[in-house]
Amino acid sequence: MRALILAAGHRTTSGKPDDLPPASLLTLAGKPLIERQLAALRGGGATAIGIVRGYRADMIEVPEATYFTNERWAKTGPVASLLTAVDWLRAGPVIVSHGDIFYPRDLVHRLGAVRGSLVVAYDRLWRDHWAQRFAGSLAHAGAFRRSASGTLLEIGGKADTVDAIDGLPIGLVKFTPAGWQATETVLNGLDAATRDQLTLTGLLRLVLAAGTVSIGTVGTNGGWGVLDMPADAALYESMASAGELALEE
Repeated sequence: MRALILAAGHRTTSGKPDDLPPASLLTLAGKPLIERQLAALRGGGATAIGIVRGYRADMIEVPEATYFTNERWAKTGPVASLLTAVDWLRAGPVIVSHGDIFYPRDLVHRLGAVRGSLVVAYDRLWRDHWAQRFAGSLAHAGAFRRSASGTLLEIGGKADTVDAIDGLPIGLVKFTPAGWQATETVLNGLDAATRDQLTLTGLLRLVLAAGTVSIGTVGTNGGWGVLDMPADAALYESMASAGELALEE
């Protein structure tokens, strides 16, 4: 099983983008996110690592990694980065990770082991996470519903009530060649501008709507996080100090 880290972008807070490191090099408890991702992916069973670089590509150096490049990182989204690695996605199972998140190796192992052409990881305890980051507001939470058997029924879109949210997708997805084939068919039906701006969640929403492949789900009870706001690292470090979050070494 291979793993692909989408690390082409940067986190925009204030000032010029060049003042910031790539998002995957932001530190959490003294360790860059990419080091935490590599430990989780390799510990979870990934035998090869691919990294899509773009912004400050020279800063991201990982021994024995395969590199892909999104030259248009400043004008495109995660799916454009994903498309730089189509040969990998067509050839065998690949776990795709956003570059600004961390997660436990057990989740990677379960995601890799579960059957399914296309599987998305989600957090069952999303409300606890949301309460910490957004004071409980649903303003940034999208709909996410599963069937009794765990098949994805809805992802993205507006969630008017918590009843429309069975969990929170965390930015970790497994594609098999069959799952990628169905995904690529959807992408080929879009214009270039739409493809360029697609998020991973937006892509999954389109694949789900197409109905050509079933999307499975694998849940976790917390244990992950995302560093896309200035206060995030301090929040997770505080949670770890309080025993509310286990940061794997």
